[in-house]
Amino acid sequence: MPIYLMLTTITDEGRKTIKENPDRIKEVNKEVELMGVKILSQYALLGPYDFVNIIEAPRDEVVAKLAINLSARGTVQPMTLPAMTVDDLIATLKEKPTSTPW
Repeated sequence: MPIYLMLTTITDEGRKTIKENPDRIKEVNKEVELMGVKILSQYALLGPYDFVNIIEAPRDEVVAKLAINLSARGTVQPMTLPAMTVDDLIATLKEKPTSTPW
């Protein structure tokens, strides 16, 4: 199943929410799982982003819907990046072209 990195920045409203209820982070994770996205790992960050989630989803459209639903709440601004393993990249680079590439 495809892997994605979701970098999120918490808004002022989001900071208020998790300051008052830090467990809200885990509650949102459960909601994300109900949307068909599996959280493989999650880290709090220092710097321009507040969290990074490594997630798994069946297809891009599911992740796009998740990002829109989360950002519509007004508490986070997500940026989602598709990812691949280094082994998959190497295998792709070693593939012989079946036609003239360009």
